[in-house]
Amino acid sequence: MDCAAAQSFTALCAAVVVWYTVLFFRLRRSRRSPPLPPGPTGLPVIGSLLSLPPELHLHFTKLARMYGPIYRIHLGRKLAIVVSSPALAREVLRDNDLAMSSHDVPATGRLLSYGGNDMGYSPVGPTWRMLRRICVQGALNPSSLDAAYGLRRREVRATVGHLRASAGEEVEVGTQMFVTVMNVITSMLWRDALEGGEDRERVGREFRELMGEIMVLIGQPNVSDLFPALARFDLQGKERKMALVTERLDRVYSSVIEQKRKKKKKGEVKDLLDHMLKLEE
Repeated sequence: MDCAAAQSFTALCAAVVVWYTVLFFRLRRSRRSPPLPPGPTGLPVIGSLLSLPPELHLHFTKLARMYGPIYRIHLGRKLAIVVSSPALAREVLRDNDLAMSSHDVPATGRLLSYGGNDMGYSPVGPTWRMLRRICVQGALNPSSLDAAYGLRRREVRATVGHLRASAGEEVEVGTQMFVTVMNVITSMLWRDALEGGEDRERVGREFRELMGEIMVLIGQPNVSDLFPALARFDLQGKERKMALVTERLDRVYSSVIEQKRKKKKKGEVKDLLDHMLKLEE
């Protein structure tokens, strides 16, 4: 009798365990995220990193032929979704732009943006809307753009003059366009804050150099982004380099702001820096 009772109890316990196991997996399946698009399986831990060639656009086109206009690819510990058709691009970038606007901040970008708090990296929300409003009011409204027309014309003429003087010689067109755009941007940011052409040229040159270094550091692959658990070790030294660049950039900004404070007339607003100093008051 005791043996029969023990067997019954064991059977009951087994049934309960099986029932809870089935229930657990059903609940887990119901909470699971929607299925991901197809894509290459990749290797454990590193994903498809080793299979990426230098010509990424050709590789992604090949994957689109294999898996369709939207597919997934694992890059280290990060999952990327690749969209490869005009219709899907419109749906992502236009129809659902707010849902897709926020993104991971790269390790170097976090240093540059003071913890992801600038307009480029801040997630869509009150902070981002405030920064956007300041930018529009200070630099991108019609009156500011009209006022900067002379600055744009001056820089374009300077570039055309440089190209004319270099007739018959090899010219880096991309570099010249970058210099022109950066000169226009700095002129719109702080316009007449700097005394004399020599001082303006020095600061402009340093600012362009820093922007070039920033673009390289932001654009290059970083182990800290692909494997967040390793970010604390800064294996490639990119965060250390970005910290040095950020310090130099802060010194440029501080110098320009100090000179602008000395020259600024009360209530006068000419550029974005004037607008921000007025908000600070």
